[in-house]
Order: sequence, then structure tokens, then C-alpha cells
Amino acid sequence: MSKVIVIDDEPFILMMIEDKLKKAGIKVITLRESINAVSVVKNEKPDLIILDWMMPELSGIDLCKMLKSEPDIAKIPIFMLTAKGQEADEQLGLKCGVTRYITKPFSPKSLLEMIEETIGKT
Repeated sequence: MSKVIVIDDEPFILMMIEDKLKKAGIKVITLRESINAVSVVKNEKPDLIILDWMMPELSGIDLCKMLKSEPDIAKIPIFMLTAKGQEADEQLGLKCGVTRYITKPFSPKSLLEMIEETIGKT
């Protein structure tokens, strides 16, 4: 079974993604705070991480940099799911190591398709 960690401070977003992925047979771990995410990712070793950019404690960009600097988890694909839709924002996200840059609002069905393209169907 594939495993995805979703990190977003918006409960509705977490619930919507979790529901869609669980129905597809994917194990989902949700985090509302980015501050302890590196240790959770190290412990859980997910197949993919979905990460919001704008969070109170630690931005998604900073967290992405931290995750990509850890050799044992650096290869895990990261999707940035954010309301920041400017081209410069997307370029910064991709420069930090994001695999896919997805702007809100988004289609949960399309998100699932992108996940399956990246990690395979469960």
C-alpha cells in the first residue's frame, strides 16, 4: 500500500485530500503543522509528500529545503499545493526540489491522477 504525508494548516484541505486518497487505497498521514514534519517523514518514509507553502511555523519552501537536505529522505517526491500562483513562485518551488507545483483551487481527482503517475497505482 502506498503512503502519502499531507502537510497543510487548513483542516478542510487535509480532510478532502485524505478522503480522496483513502478511497483509492492509499494510506494517508496528515499534519497540520510543518514544524515536526521532518521527523515524521523520517519515521514514516512515505512514497510522496504533499506540502502547502504558506503555514504559520515553517513555510513549505523552507520545509522542502530541509527535507531535500536529508540524504535518507531526499528522493521522496514532493508536491507543492499552494494558493501562490505566480510564475516566480512556481520557479522557486521547483528550484527547491518540488516535483509538481499545484495551485489552489485544485481538483482532487486530478491530484490523485498526478499521485498515481508519480508513485504508481496502489
